[in-house]
Amino acid sequence: MPPLSSNPPFPETALCPNMTRRDGRLHFADQDTLALAEAYGTPLYLMDEDRIRHNCRLYTETFARCFPAGSQVLYASKAASFRQMCRIVQQEGLGLDVVSSGEIYTAMTAGFPMERVYYHGNNKTDEDITFAMDAGVGCFVVDGEEELLALEAEACRRDTRQKVLLRITPGIDPHTYDAVSTGKVDSKFGVSIETGQAEPFVLLALAQPHLNVAGFHCHVGSQVFWEDVFERSVMVMMAFIRTVRDRCGYLPEELDLGGGYGVRYVESDPEIHIPRKIVSVAETLYAIAKRLDLPVPKVLMEPGRSIVADAGMTLYTVGSVKEITGYKRYVSIDGGMSDNPRFALYGSQYTCFNASRMDEPSAMRCDLVGRCCESGDVIQPDILLPNSTQRGDVVAVCTTGAYNFSMASGYNRMLRPPVVMLKEGRSYVAVGRETLDDMIRLDQ
Repeated sequence: MPPLSSNPPFPETALCPNMTRRDGRLHFADQDTLALAEAYGTPLYLMDEDRIRHNCRLYTETFARCFPAGSQVLYASKAASFRQMCRIVQQEGLGLDVVSSGEIYTAMTAGFPMERVYYHGNNKTDEDITFAMDAGVGCFVVDGEEELLALEAEACRRDTRQKVLLRITPGIDPHTYDAVSTGKVDSKFGVSIETGQAEPFVLLALAQPHLNVAGFHCHVGSQVFWEDVFERSVMVMMAFIRTVRDRCGYLPEELDLGGGYGVRYVESDPEIHIPRKIVSVAETLYAIAKRLDLPVPKVLMEPGRSIVADAGMTLYTVGSVKEITGYKRYVSIDGGMSDNPRFALYGSQYTCFNASRMDEPSAMRCDLVGRCCESGDVIQPDILLPNSTQRGDVVAVCTTGAYNFSMASGYNRMLRPPVVMLKEGRSYVAVGRETLDDMIRLDQ
């Protein structure tokens, strides 16, 4: 793989290693964003394929050094699910974490090996279970008793034995957004250790003749920066494994720690060194396994955001700059919450630039807003852009590779942008721009 950029980053974009400034224009993955906007139109999702592969290898190479043979990295496809993403992570040796029949179908039609797919979700319908088994999904991550019994019934009907992991809630607060915190006791996901429900759940699973209980899964949340979150998960889960071994005689082969490492969206976000984080988790795991007299299980993790977020950028075209005298300025763009709802959902922060005027100082304080018919259609409030920003300029919103394309909607019947991949100085369409005919295709 070539270096991520042959040009040094400029200081204000040190948090985005694949961006440079040349001749007053913003370059991303060594390509001119204004030229890309002209060639493909805006709004436009850009994805740096070389950066995605680099991020995948941070995980796979560290895993190979740190954990037992058979441990694996699963890409959390909810972060950005489309067929080319499935192909890329397959080529990089990752498995796949899916949460719906749609994500299964996307992977299946991309040729992803179904035995490397782990199926999550807190409410898999009977139709979902049937579809996933028909597709040959390798493992179900079971969220509760009803799903467990439904899986047993379907596996019995097929006279097969289905591999499962049991989702256990460790009761850990990851100090992140409440909307993306999943490991606390009061969560819709999993079965809690603290309430005493997890152990009977394990016993019930082990009693099912058509289910192969391969191990346990836990997940504490998303956008995690705190130093010891995964280490605490390891401690809680290994203690639970010791209890289960002593009382039930069962030892899991696999321990899935979920995903959730944070990424830098703005300068105030801390830096995370993924390999060092994984090494710390491994050291904790081996130490506590020795202390509890337990074998070290195969380890799984499910990174999504930290694979694709900083590989993404969204380009927009400015339509107007409106000043309300004595109050503020609004810079309106040709997209909005229909292609990026994250600020509207939970106040997500972004770094934004006028890609057309990178040599000019950013001194105009403004809100970057969309064109949807909602006062809450804000991409980012209180940012600085050049005073000369005007209609026709291209604005870049950085670190949009995760949960932007995947959360895009048809609100106001806005057309979804395309995804254009950048690779080794070339560009290609991974997902086409939605058309008006696409929009009405299912209307009767």
